[in-house]
Amino acid sequence: MDLELPELPFPLRTYGPDGHWSYEDGVLAGWAGARQDRFVPPTDEGLDPASDAPRLLGAPEGDFQLIARVTVGFAAGFDAGVLYVHVGERAWAKLCLEYSPDVPTVCTVVTRGHSDDANSFTVEGSSVWLRVSRTGRAFAFHASRDGKEWIFARLFTLGGETATSAALIGFMTQSPVGEGCVVTFDHIEYRDAWPEGLRDGS
Repeated sequence: MDLELPELPFPLRTYGPDGHWSYEDGVLAGWAGARQDRFVPPTDEGLDPASDAPRLLGAPEGDFQLIARVTVGFAAGFDAGVLYVHVGERAWAKLCLEYSPDVPTVCTVVTRGHSDDANSFTVEGSSVWLRVSRTGRAFAFHASRDGKEWIFARLFTLGGETATSAALIGFMTQSPVGEGCVVTFDHIEYRDAWPEGLRDGS
């Protein structure tokens, strides 16, 4: 299924399990089913082939920022709404608002063969603003409690410039140990520029 959002200059396509994606009045909504996730444990040999999560992704060009406020209907540990970057089957990254495991937390996962996992800061309530940016071969993750003051979370690469230029970006939902959760994304914004400063709140 393809979906076009007026805020984005590229169409989005669904990947993974059915996320029941819908868009109305500036709000994108998706559903993660029971025990759906994308994570390759560093203590294990690989990704369970049955482990996947609903994704809605498109192909940006050049430098960009993708911004959205995410709201998660938390029901179980590690339920999350995600801004997602995909370069290859074992090269992808997640910026999440996650119940981790019993308090809403901004966390990041970068997968290069296997996944790492790092918590950033906790959040009051069930909403936070997330931002993923790219310049050249570099990606950056930021989050914000108010959509104005941005907190730096991560700077990383997922491969060379050729792979990075073909990256897909977009939205994901997950419920790794629960029975599912609903996630909404609003205040979606796309900018064709890298942030002016990574660590100064801009």
